Amino acid sequence: MQMPAPSADILARRTRITRRLREVLPGDAVIDDPIETRAYECDGLTAYRCPPLAAVLPSTTEEVAAVLRLCHDEGVPVVPRGAGTSLAGGALPTADSVILGVARLTQVLETDYDNRFIRVQTGRTNLSVTGAVEADGFFYAPDPSSQLACAIAGNIGMNSGGAHCLKYGVTTNNLLGVTLVQMDGTVLELGGAHMDAGGYDLLGLICGSEGQLGVVTEATLRILPKPEGARPVLIGFGSNEVAGACVSDIIKAGILPVAIEFMDRPCIVATENFAHAGYPDCEALLIVEVEGSEAEIDAQLGLIRQIAARHDPVEFRESQSEDEARKIWLGRKSAFGAMGVMGDYICLDGTIPVSELPFVLRRIGELSEQFGLKVANVFHAGDGNMHPLILFDANKPGDLETCEVMGAEILKLCVEVGGCLTGEHGVGIEKRDLMNVQFAPEDLEAQMRVKDVFDPKWLLNPAKVFPLAASESRRAG
Repeated sequence: MQMPAPSADILARRTRITRRLREVLPGDAVIDDPIETRAYECDGLTAYRCPPLAAVLPSTTEEVAAVLRLCHDEGVPVVPRGAGTSLAGGALPTADSVILGVARLTQVLETDYDNRFIRVQTGRTNLSVTGAVEADGFFYAPDPSSQLACAIAGNIGMNSGGAHCLKYGVTTNNLLGVTLVQMDGTVLELGGAHMDAGGYDLLGLICGSEGQLGVVTEATLRILPKPEGARPVLIGFGSNEVAGACVSDIIKAGILPVAIEFMDRPCIVATENFAHAGYPDCEALLIVEVEGSEAEIDAQLGLIRQIAARHDPVEFRESQSEDEARKIWLGRKSAFGAMGVMGDYICLDGTIPVSELPFVLRRIGELSEQFGLKVANVFHAGDGNMHPLILFDANKPGDLETCEVMGAEILKLCVEVGGCLTGEHGVGIEKRDLMNVQFAPEDLEAQMRVKDVFDPKWLLNPAKVFPLAASESRRAG
């Protein structure tokens, strides 16, 4: 994976730059020791690493603005970093860049139950947002698998979703406003504590922009009352394709579960060994959760049972207690970690029309045979957000390269059937040179012009999202 060559001039000015950073931040908020900066050399895509020039950990919007203003003046690239759980290299630094981490931006700034919003600093973890309001009967809907660790800043950067996004939407559907600091230190307030702001929808532009346009330091998030009740069911099938067809039929019938999650046999086995969730012995498994009153839950599950019956399920099992429901979701949330016990893998993130699930799952199986690499599938089936995990041996020469080629073929397949390259992990470095597969040159040019407006020097999160040659040309002016 090619990265731009570091600026020799910036590296030569390392001492001056770090000294200036210490002038605008507390001493312990600047990290430049080579051993300590290794903690920031990669994110969740650990195949690629590069220690940064330095890392900074500001605690306020004002400190973020001071850092960006300084780096803008010095011409130093800045890589915004949430919790580092990105799986697409979204927080991978360059040797001449400063990592700007939001780990100390963790305060709850305002809670308003009457108007159903919470305002937080964006270093706060996803799950802790719900933790701040659940005692009062509310929750924050987006729930990525990494929600225990991932930061709201990263959720906004990648427009993250999660298991329950089928009903409640992804981050953009639950984001009301942000405080954004531009590369020159200008602070903008976009949106706010209301349903729809006047003027251009710049908030929609920022959510999913992967740190290309500014650093989000505060966020106003929609919170919702907890549902009256919820019940997950496990539905086992004899093949991936049949399970995919069942998902398509559930959506086609107009039923809107809270979640429809898919796991195939390799993932079921790994997860069961890891979390002991009580999953059935089958080739493919759906976790379908519905919510409402007991009568509403029974009615929805009755319809789902009828649809599933047309696909000869191996098992249809309703959870019988809160503890059993908790174990079912613990297993699903543990899936990525459980697969890590089996070996090295790359997790993809293509999204497809739900109707194409049977075909795409079959083609992934064929590509697995073609490339000689095993694939485990675990994903948000209800909205077609695929997460194929391609297993490889990092110690075997050529295996990573083969894995990447196979991954590119799967992502191209997603685009070919009417989907897109990413649902919630972002483009980062992983998919930047596949952007030409999804977008025409004119489309990419329009997107790059937007970055020109917000970041004319192209200093924010370099070498990400756009094809490397195009972004390097833009940065060179």
